[in-house]
Amino acid sequence: MAAAVLLVLGLAAAWSVLIPGVGAWENTVVAMIGSLRLTGPVSAAFAAWVAVRRRRESGRWLPTTWRAVRTPLAVAAVPAVAFAATALVLAVRTILGEQSGRLPPSGLLMGMAGLALYVAIGWVTGWLLPWTITPVIAGLGCYGLFAWLARSGTWADRLAPATREPYDPFQGLSTAAFADQTFWLLGISAVLLLGWAAVVTRQSLALAGALLAVLAAAAGMARLLNEPRTVTAQRVVYSCEEWPIMVCVHPGMRDGLPELGSAFVRIASRLAGTPGEFSRLEQRPRREDAPLPPGSVPIHVDDLSSGFADQAAAEFVESLAPRCAGTTAQGYRDIVVAWLAGRPLPGGPLAEHQYAAAWFAGLTDTQRRDWLRTHYDRFAGCGLQSGDFGGQVPQVAQPAAPVPGGYPASAGPAPQASALYGTPGGAPTAAGAPPLPRTAPATSARRSAPTMPDR
Repeated sequence: MAAAVLLVLGLAAAWSVLIPGVGAWENTVVAMIGSLRLTGPVSAAFAAWVAVRRRRESGRWLPTTWRAVRTPLAVAAVPAVAFAATALVLAVRTILGEQSGRLPPSGLLMGMAGLALYVAIGWVTGWLLPWTITPVIAGLGCYGLFAWLARSGTWADRLAPATREPYDPFQGLSTAAFADQTFWLLGISAVLLLGWAAVVTRQSLALAGALLAVLAAAAGMARLLNEPRTVTAQRVVYSCEEWPIMVCVHPGMRDGLPELGSAFVRIASRLAGTPGEFSRLEQRPRREDAPLPPGSVPIHVDDLSSGFADQAAAEFVESLAPRCAGTTAQGYRDIVVAWLAGRPLPGGPLAEHQYAAAWFAGLTDTQRRDWLRTHYDRFAGCGLQSGDFGGQVPQVAQPAAPVPGGYPASAGPAPQASALYGTPGGAPTAAGAPPLPRTAPATSARRSAPTMPDR
């Protein structure tokens, strides 16, 4: 029953750690190690429960070293079998898909060694505290201790049976670090079990074994702490697809190529002929700023969960121009960014933004692309102004006395449309902005004025 419970918990925990859509062996190994955050504390609680029962049955002392360690070794075999079954299920899933990379066996061995440490802690705790509530204390204590170590961000996080999450496909995994971590975990587990056996059997053989285990654990810890924290990024042979632009991603994410191409083709067409023009997309890690050849731009894709392509496209468009400090400049930038991303044009917080959005909406895509070609430097440098969007914002004036036979007097000049793009009927008005008055020529007003009879 314990093996079945551990198998279900292991699959659930590993599935939650898997990066969606990444078909790579390293992703499977990281998920297996990540499953220890649930199966480990449960294994510790199971070992403590058996130890409490064993202590009550046999008393405080045991005759031989083998008889002392036989039961905890049998207990450790239960979570080991469940771990192996979980690894087999995930391996079959990876094989059935288009996997990339290679399977590092040292990562699976490290997971087994981590379970051994959980069992050793639970067993010693249950023997020293033969209470009914001890299994709960052992399970919760192990969960809190190793969760704190893994998230501490110091040198101590290497001592926990865990690895960094989420997994970075471009960085890979260090097999040497896994081997050193396995050495440390097995050594400290042997120290706990043999030290406990030396106490309950009073035999020098168990004590000698415990001292040797201390040396092994110290050597493993020294090698583990001397490992560099940063792992050199591994060389990646990209998987590419060209239609109508070339998109290249990590081979473990090749299933996302069609969706990425569809999301970026509209952006590529709108940037064509501008300084931001590109013909190739290349997935890059977020921490890398290496230069790319002309015509190529970097994109960041963390996983292939729902909406990943739209999220990558929105992030790319936002990176074309920095966010502006002033409200006025930011409002004009948001209009252009919304068009590039395919979103509705925002009205903006000011009346001049509403006027600019309405004017920009009245242009065709070809006109907008031509406009962006001439205004790209201002767009990228937060230098857009109202004059770039058809003129100044119309001013609201107080109503004046009507002129007999003519139009009302205007308090100021009417805004002029852009000299580059004229629209039928004048520039479009923004939502909430006053309409543009059409002032008739003075001569026409005089001609149409009725003749007043002399009194």
